[in-house]
Amino acid sequence: MTTRRTLLHIDSSARVQGSYSRQLTQTFVQAWQSANGWQSGEDAAPIIYRDIGQTPVPAIDETWAASYETEPEARTGEMEAAIALSDELLDELFAADCYVFGVPMYNLTIPATLKAYIDQVVRRDRTLEFINGKPQGRLKGKKALVITTRKFNYREGTDAAARNFLEPYLKAIFKIMGIEDVTFVLADQLAAGDEVRDMSLDQAEAELLSLAKTW
Repeated sequence: MTTRRTLLHIDSSARVQGSYSRQLTQTFVQAWQSANGWQSGEDAAPIIYRDIGQTPVPAIDETWAASYETEPEARTGEMEAAIALSDELLDELFAADCYVFGVPMYNLTIPATLKAYIDQVVRRDRTLEFINGKPQGRLKGKKALVITTRKFNYREGTDAAARNFLEPYLKAIFKIMGIEDVTFVLADQLAAGDEVRDMSLDQAEAELLSLAKTW
C-alpha cells in the first residue's frame, strides 16, 4: 500500500488567467496524485493549497518583529495577532512532506508575494536554530519542486545566466531551513513567439509528467 504523503502546493503568480506557472503546477499535482493511485474522496492524497498570488501574506512589520523577539508567554494580544498567520504557515510546512511552488520570474527574481511568504516562515524559533553560530534547518527530510516560468532564457551557459537571481536565492534560503532536496523545472523563452513558447511549455509539462511518477 502506498504511503500517503501530504503535499503543500503554493502558487505565487499575480495572474490567474494566462498564468503558465499555475497551469504547470496543476498539471504536476494532478499527475502526482494519479501516479500514486490517489484519485478523489477518502483515497485522495492530502493536499494543502495556498494561493499567495491572489491572497498575499502581509509583509512583516514592527509589531511582527516585536512578537518574534518576545517569548510567547510575554506577548501582548496585538503581538499574538501579528504573528498568528506566520504560525499557521509554519504549521503547513511542518505538516507537509513535500512542497510544490509555482514561481514566475519577476524582474530577475521571485515575486514579492513569495518573498513576503518566506519572511514569514524563516524563523529561528521554528524553522531553524543556530548551533555554534551556524543556522541549522529543522525541515530536514522534506523536498521541494519549484516550477518557474520566465520570458527569456536565463539558464547556465547563456549570456543572461548571471542575471538569474531566482534559483540561487531559493536554493540558499531553502537550505537554511533544512530543505536540500530541491528540483527546478523551467519553462523559459515564453516571450519568443508562439512556436517557441509552446515548445518550452510542452517540454516542461513532459518533464513534470515524468517526474510525477517518481517524486
